[in-house]
Amino acid sequence: MKQLILGLILIFSITVSVAQPQIVFDNKNHDFGTFEEETGPVTHDFRFVNSGNEPLVLQNVRSTCGCTVPKYTREPIAPGDSGSIKVTYNPKGRPGKFSKPIYITTNASGDRETLHIKGV
Repeated sequence: MKQLILGLILIFSITVSVAQPQIVFDNKNHDFGTFEEETGPVTHDFRFVNSGNEPLVLQNVRSTCGCTVPKYTREPIAPGDSGSIKVTYNPKGRPGKFSKPIYITTNASGDRETLHIKGV
């Protein structure tokens, strides 16, 4: 009986550790290139897919300053479905080169994901 219970616990543990969401981005970096400050805000959509076997939830998406604003899919992403994170950079009063990270926390295992934008 003990062996049966231990066996069931082991099978359950393996199943739980295998069943999880996984976020996969088309690309984690975007270069806006050179543009004029007068052009105004520039935007890029980072597309991703949940390649796992459980719904993916974006728990937090944040940038390091107010000049970079992320907007993202807030509903759970089913396995095999896609979503996006739209990142807008406002160059007003910020001439010259820039490089900004965007940090993403999800319910997928592993460390947080980091996206990068840059330009001049």
